[in-house]
Amino acid sequence: MNFIIWIVIGGIIGWLASLVMKTDAQQGLFLNVVVGIVGALLGGWLLSPLFGTGTINGDDFSPLSLLVSFLGAVILLAIVNLVFRGRAR
Repeated sequence: MNFIIWIVIGGIIGWLASLVMKTDAQQGLFLNVVVGIVGALLGGWLLSPLFGTGTINGDDFSPLSLLVSFLGAVILLAIVNLVFRGRAR
């Protein structure tokens, strides 16, 4: 059941991050899910110690953990834009 929640919440987080980074037209549903889940891993690695919370990948569905996962997805998209386009939008 947690896997299905990861996919749904990861897709929503990835979609919101792609809206913020203006890459929504380039991504489909699958990439939104991947960005959300991988961004949550990145957020857990980088931001969880700063905020003192987990992420959606750690079975923590508090508002703060969703924020950390979202910020991780935004950071992931910024890194991808920087590498492939030469600038972070």
